[in-house]
Amino acid sequence: MQQREEKLLEASVESLISRVAHLKNALHSFIYKLENEYERLTWPSVLDNFALLSGQLNTINKLLRNEKTPSFRQQVIIPLLLSPDRDEELAKLTEQRVPVFSHEIVPDHLRTKPDPEVEEQEKQLSAEAARIGPEVAQKQIQTLNKLCSNLLEKLNNPRDDRDAESAAIRQNKPSFNTADTNALVAAVGFGKGLSKCRPPGPVAPGHPGQGPMMSGGPTLQQVTIGGGSGQQQGMGPGAPQQQGQPGKMPSNIKTNIKAASSMHPYNR
Repeated sequence: MQQREEKLLEASVESLISRVAHLKNALHSFIYKLENEYERLTWPSVLDNFALLSGQLNTINKLLRNEKTPSFRQQVIIPLLLSPDRDEELAKLTEQRVPVFSHEIVPDHLRTKPDPEVEEQEKQLSAEAARIGPEVAQKQIQTLNKLCSNLLEKLNNPRDDRDAESAAIRQNKPSFNTADTNALVAAVGFGKGLSKCRPPGPVAPGHPGQGPMMSGGPTLQQVTIGGGSGQQQGMGPGAPQQQGQPGKMPSNIKTNIKAASSMHPYNR
């Protein structure tokens, strides 16, 4: 029975050492990338390394919690030989971290209590906790539990909250600017805000569309087609008279042609 437990203990220790070695190699690789390949290192690669380390730690925890694994807490380690001389085999096993197994090193590596500094901090915390009354302590516990509950809710439902906030922002945020829309309608419908300067270039006299209409005021011109003379008479001063063209039938029709009003918004 004792031999069986010893074999089981040895197998568990060997398996644990193997898992820890894999974890150590992964840590060394990740640290090397952070120190030497940080310029080419991408965030997805960092997340992959963290996921690898987390998986290996979970594997070690499952191994320690396995029913077939003996409890290492019940095992006692007793130093059988202490020497101030260098031990090459021990240095090889510990990768040169512990070259000597002497009276100075053994208390640090085989101690079962925390460090003296940690013990002093624990004593101070215990003294402060003893000075707090039960009612104050209960209120602090309730406040802490409430904060933890709110934090857990936010961590458990982050996507739902983000989706709800995004939907609310999309519904409340207008997709247009009222001032810009009004300015655009005023410019198209009434010419508001458009430039009134005349385009460059000389204006030829008698050019269609230029002349009295471009000078500003409205004009009214009357053209009279007589019986045989075909004379055109303008109501404005200095209107020229032209002789009728031969071969056209006489007509007594009077035609009034009114130019466009200067109130047009695009008039120059």
